Amino acid sequence: MSARYLTLKITPELAGLEVNTLLRRTLGLSGTVLRRVKWLEDGITLDGVRVNVRVRAQEGETLAVRLTDPSPTSGVVPAEGPLDIVYEDPDLIVLNKAPGVLVHPGHGHFDDTLGNFLMYHYRASGDESDFHPVHRLDKGTSGLLAVAKHAHAQEKLKNQLHTNEFRRVYLAVCDGAPSEPSGTVDAPIGPVDGSLVAREVRPEGRPARTHYKVLRTCGPRSLVELELETGRTHQIRVHMAHIGCSLTGDFLYGRSNQALIARPALHSARLELTHPITGERLFFSIPLPADMATLIPKENIL
Repeated sequence: MSARYLTLKITPELAGLEVNTLLRRTLGLSGTVLRRVKWLEDGITLDGVRVNVRVRAQEGETLAVRLTDPSPTSGVVPAEGPLDIVYEDPDLIVLNKAPGVLVHPGHGHFDDTLGNFLMYHYRASGDESDFHPVHRLDKGTSGLLAVAKHAHAQEKLKNQLHTNEFRRVYLAVCDGAPSEPSGTVDAPIGPVDGSLVAREVRPEGRPARTHYKVLRTCGPRSLVELELETGRTHQIRVHMAHIGCSLTGDFLYGRSNQALIARPALHSARLELTHPITGERLFFSIPLPADMATLIPKENIL
């Protein structure tokens, strides 16, 4: 199996520093990640020789730290299934998620989620990676999803969430249209009393902000672009219903209409992030899927 290592050539400026300092300050690894890898035979090495973190590195040596775990800890079982891979490298994979598929295994879904399909893909590719989700999409939501391949990448990407470094732009088809062509819904969200799933706007809820812009209208529906400032459960669905234009097909917060669409009409259309290892800015976009595009055809724009 192919393992992922992060390496650092010891320059004159770095010579004499403790391995612990180099790992934390220069390579940016956390104590949590280091505690996991330092017990591995090849977890932390200088010129291929295992060392403890108190050793001082010498000029010309190469420090290496193992990022992937030879024994997966997620507990997610590999299961063959469809994956639409938009981007992949040793640290990160970006998928175009199909609607109707869960991201995480859970009750009643132990081998039919994206997590299972990813683990099968890794093993079939000879990749030692484990399932390290960064963010989530609801079962009915389609579009772009970033998943880290190891704990270090996951940690770095999660620290970017809800900052300008990690931007997610959604497209939604709504029943009706907001009263203003653009704006921000700033309304706290909390659980509905007596429900394990539903959320609602309520004064004692957690702060939630959603920015929106109406792109076009078509008869009784509108196509709206949305960007989250916070990440509450069902945030877009709850906020759009709150301002009177619930997502088309939203059985929980609006009206279900299987003849129109079999899910809430929500799509993760654009994703921007900073690569957790290289620092490079990455940009991805995916067009509206067919089931949403047919709800608001361009030839009938109002």
